[in-house]
Amino acid sequence: MTFDQLQPKVTEITSNSILSRDEKLLKICTLLKESIEYYNWVGFYFRNGKKEELLLGPYVGSATDHTIIPFGKGICGQVAVSNTNFVVPDVAAQDNYIACSFTVKSEIVVPLFVNGENIGQIDIDSHVLDPFTAADERFLEFVNQEVAKLF
Repeated sequence: MTFDQLQPKVTEITSNSILSRDEKLLKICTLLKESIEYYNWVGFYFRNGKKEELLLGPYVGSATDHTIIPFGKGICGQVAVSNTNFVVPDVAAQDNYIACSFTVKSEIVVPLFVNGENIGQIDIDSHVLDPFTAADERFLEFVNQEVAKLF
């Protein structure tokens, strides 16, 4: 399924008045993982109140031990500080990478802003080297704009 085909499906999920916020986030994770071949783990991390750490939110994919990530640590922690997208074509080439699984080859993390404040991020792992393009970034920015409406 193309990103253009997925956009209305994401909006449909976020507009659903029956589902809770976490249910909507989980449905988005499931939609992305099932629709994009190289998205092998899809999840959200959110800032833990005023603490400089991220807490794992809804996700789909292999279980992870990384339920709390300090700001600055790993790719997600770096995005919490930089407020910018981070595309990692090859995680083995990254010094500040928190290994989740030996099967993960690449990662993309896109910050989630509400009223100009970085409150979290969407994190995607892939078992493929260098699959992420600018189109992935734009699509995930769209997803986060839709998710921001839930806060």
